[in-house]
Amino acid sequence: MRKSRLDEVPQLLNILKGEMSLIGPRPEALSLVEMYTREIPYYPERHMVTPGITGWAQINYSYANSIEDTRQKLMYDFYYIKNRSVVLDLMIFLRTIRIVLTGKGAM
Repeated sequence: MRKSRLDEVPQLLNILKGEMSLIGPRPEALSLVEMYTREIPYYPERHMVTPGITGWAQINYSYANSIEDTRQKLMYDFYYIKNRSVVLDLMIFLRTIRIVLTGKGAM
């Protein structure tokens, strides 16, 4: 399921409920958010926008396996927040579709 990304389908319900958007910083587990907030300056600022199924960090950086990886992904999240636009969202959406279709980035 992970490789085909079918496990993401239930998140479409979250979009319909307005809890998530299609594009935005990827949500993290609450326990990770608490740890990252303690360890990484400005981490909570990524929550200024609605979380999304895919985002700039997801298409430009691999899975975060450490605090340092999370710091790097946060820089991508901040870039997205600062430069949000329909054009950037469309670019992220199209690149996400390509990644899903080619299997690139799947575990």
